[in-house]
Amino acid sequence: MLGEATRKMGCLVRPAMEHLDVYCAALSMGWSPDNLRPDAAQEELAEITKCPRTFLSRLEDLQGQGPPVILPDGSSVPRLPSLKRWIWANGFCGSIALRWQSDTDDLPPTCLGHVGYAVVPWRRREGLATAALKEMLPIAREVGLQRVDLTVDPDNTASIGVIKAAGGRYVKTFITPEQIGGHTDALYRIDL
Repeated sequence: MLGEATRKMGCLVRPAMEHLDVYCAALSMGWSPDNLRPDAAQEELAEITKCPRTFLSRLEDLQGQGPPVILPDGSSVPRLPSLKRWIWANGFCGSIALRWQSDTDDLPPTCLGHVGYAVVPWRRREGLATAALKEMLPIAREVGLQRVDLTVDPDNTASIGVIKAAGGRYVKTFITPEQIGGHTDALYRIDL
C-alpha cells in the first residue's frame, strides 16, 4: 500500500468517477494519454463506455496484473506494476504514469522509461508537467526505486526542460526497439 507520499498531492489526483467526465472530454477532443499511440484515446473511451469502474481500477495496478500492453507495432507485452495520476489545476490538465519492475530499477527493452506524462495542448507551458513529475518522484521512491529513467525525442526541448527542472541528467541517445518505433530517443535519469 502506498503511504504518505501518495496522500500528499498538489496537482496530482487519483483517477476517480468524479473526474471521469472531464477526462473523457479531453480524450474526445483528440488528446491521448499515450504519446506513442494516439489511438489509445479512442480505446480508452471505448473501455470507459463499457465499464467505467473497471477502467479506473486498472489505473492503479501495483502488481501488474492487468491486461497486456499494446505496443505501437500492435504486438503486446505483459503489463508492469504501474499507477497513473491525473494532473489537475483548475480542471483536468493531463496525466502522468509510473511503471516499474519489482526488486530492480531496470526496465524491459519495450518500456522506455519509468515515468511518462502527457499534458493537454490547451494547458501546456504552465509548468504543470514539471510540478507533476516532481510530485511523482516521492511515489517512485515509495515503490522502491532508486532512480527513474525518462526518455524523450531529442528535439522535444519542452519535455527536456521538464526533466531537467526535476533534476534529470542526460545519459545517452539511442535507437528504440522496432516494436516501439525504431526512432531516436534520449535517455535522462533522475536519482532518487
